[in-house]
Amino acid sequence: MSDLVIPQNYSPVLSVKETEHAIVMIKDFFQLALSTELNLTRVTAPLFVPQGTGLNDDCNVVERAVSFPVKDMDDAPMEIVHSLAKWKRVKVTDLRLGAGFGIYTDMNAIRADEELDNVHSLYVDQWDWEMAIREEDRTVYYLREVVRSIFRCLKRTEFFIYDRYDKIKPILPDDITFIYAEDLQKA
Repeated sequence: MSDLVIPQNYSPVLSVKETEHAIVMIKDFFQLALSTELNLTRVTAPLFVPQGTGLNDDCNVVERAVSFPVKDMDDAPMEIVHSLAKWKRVKVTDLRLGAGFGIYTDMNAIRADEELDNVHSLYVDQWDWEMAIREEDRTVYYLREVVRSIFRCLKRTEFFIYDRYDKIKPILPDDITFIYAEDLQKA
């Protein structure tokens, strides 16, 4: 059963048509900004992968992949993608991308075991990326710089949309704040 909650007296800021247009503009603008900022190349994500290859990441061990046999492949079982975590790493390796370069993709997936609510759906349209980095760049400092780059792209995207839809007010802070898990635990 879905836990969809629509707040009382809710009134959308944009019409359905404007919302659809804004979604496209946000995705197009943000992926161009981020791909430029982080040296990412667009690749097409698979909709399904062969069962048992490990490409359909089973991180939580609970998700059941939607699967089906392929007649023309001796009924070999395929799985609808629900995560590209492993596939992206394989793709970056297959493309022989050097440190500081990576990929981005738009994943479409079905998550049959998702708990449905205002944020979670059976159908997932998820934009994702992966970058090759050097061993010596696996540091908090490097990660912070990447996060700052992503945040700059988010800020530019926010202004881009506000400039076209003045009903949508910018809300992001000027700077991003980093909080460590240990500090949160102490609080």
